[in-house]
Amino acid sequence: MTDTNLVRFRAAVAGALAHLESRRQEVNDLNVFPVADGDTGDNMALTLRAVLNELDRLQGSDKHRTIDEIGREEIVQSVARAALLGARGNSGVILSQLIRGAAEELVSRPGQLIDATLIGAALANAADRAYSSVRDPAEGTILTVAREMAHRIVADLAHGPETERFGPATEAREQDKAIAAALEGAVQAGEDSVKRGPELLAALRDAGVVDAGGYGLTIIFAGVVAALRGEEPPALDHYAPARITHPEHSSSTYRFCTNFAVTGSDLRPNRFIAALEQLGDSVLVVGDPSTLKVHLHTDQPELATAVFADAGDVSHLDVADMHAQVAEREGRLAAETQDGSADAAAAAPPALAGRDVRCAAVAVVSGEGLRQLFAELGVHTIDGGPTLNPSTYDLLAGIHDVPSEEVVLLTNSANVIMAAEHAARLSDKQVHVARTTSQQAGLAAAVALAPERSVEENARALGEALARVRTGAVAPAARDDAQGRFRRGDAVGFVQDEVRAWGDPRATLQAVLHTLATEGNGEGPPELISVLDGEDAPLGLDEIEGMVNGGVELELRHGGQPAYWWLLAAE
Repeated sequence: MTDTNLVRFRAAVAGALAHLESRRQEVNDLNVFPVADGDTGDNMALTLRAVLNELDRLQGSDKHRTIDEIGREEIVQSVARAALLGARGNSGVILSQLIRGAAEELVSRPGQLIDATLIGAALANAADRAYSSVRDPAEGTILTVAREMAHRIVADLAHGPETERFGPATEAREQDKAIAAALEGAVQAGEDSVKRGPELLAALRDAGVVDAGGYGLTIIFAGVVAALRGEEPPALDHYAPARITHPEHSSSTYRFCTNFAVTGSDLRPNRFIAALEQLGDSVLVVGDPSTLKVHLHTDQPELATAVFADAGDVSHLDVADMHAQVAEREGRLAAETQDGSADAAAAAPPALAGRDVRCAAVAVVSGEGLRQLFAELGVHTIDGGPTLNPSTYDLLAGIHDVPSEEVVLLTNSANVIMAAEHAARLSDKQVHVARTTSQQAGLAAAVALAPERSVEENARALGEALARVRTGAVAPAARDDAQGRFRRGDAVGFVQDEVRAWGDPRATLQAVLHTLATEGNGEGPPELISVLDGEDAPLGLDEIEGMVNGGVELELRHGGQPAYWWLLAAE
């Protein structure tokens, strides 16, 4: 294998990923089996991205060895392991097993140039490996599609003209042409298999869709064909999203799609399956004696990882909130259907917005108005409930949901910091925990974030922004003051968490505004004070206008927070 060949291999993988990215949302919207959580396209793309990253690492990791010295075996085994560790969800894990099965076949043929015969054998072994990884394989899914694609290549070889075997003198262009021809036939067979899927699987038929994973696989191979030929991919039909008004197959009770890796020695998948099935469903445990990838749907991710406490080291933990995914997908599709923009059969939907961001932001919030304000800044939100106290696994699910491998997590409450730091340690993403202790501070800081910057650059910008912010709040007293200053239900005003005013709501709010406007933070008075009113605020926003004199601008917005009448930030 030469440097040129590795570049060609990378180009084929990149072509597959690019084509999948172009239809990622369409694949997501078909996803109803085994759970209608709408992330099949995401999970398959993440698996391919892990492969591409590993190829880049191999190209640049060791300047002292040539690609010939590295060799095909190390390359394909590295790719197979990267796919395994990068896999998420059912579809990602199954795709990783397809890659692993193909890799095993390629390793078994040292020195043989890849041709249609070897491609057919590799895909057949890939399908066998994928089938064996699933405890109860269902026909009509990606498994069926992979098997029938492999059968098509084998049948074409058996019934077509005898193909010339490649040798050292074979030109790259000739090899690419032969591989593309074999794969184009496989894509056609895959498309036919995808269309037959609803005949084999009731969940697809009931929802009026084809299998998302099988469709994604045909897209991947069409992208490879395009890369090999330097042309547009073979045409594939588009499909409308699942009928969201029709009952869809779903995990009966479980909330979290949980994925993690285990590294150790003498790891045997069957040893752990029974214990995991006591905790959830959709259980997959795949890998080799040194590395396993685990996937299941459960309400207790921490108990799932505990199953492996004595077996090895747990890493690459990733948790997705399937209930939130289903709600988001159904809400979006309902809105698209209402405005007539969801005819996926007419044209391919665009790639999911923001998928190419380098660093995403996640914030813990309480209040619909605040959620919308963070969303306007491009920040993904996690519902912290009335007390702003989400679990570690709620936070992990929020980290998972954003489309980037670098994440800034705005805690927005001192109560969240410990759980957030635990979630950051468990996540396989690079996560910076921004210890914001109030929602208004988090909102002011979020303005400084930029998705194209690295997580380190955003962390610095966020720190600088927070240094320029002073916060205030007014809330009804939960109990009588021990010092006798106020009674339960009176207004209490805070500046930087220190009680500074109390009594009547209007007078207390005016006092807090005056303090923020005049005391400053050592750099002179602020230019802007933001006021966010809560769901039970006793004064309307129009009654607050004009409470601050001078050159300080007031920005009045609805926050909808349950505990505080007003949240304030001076910048």
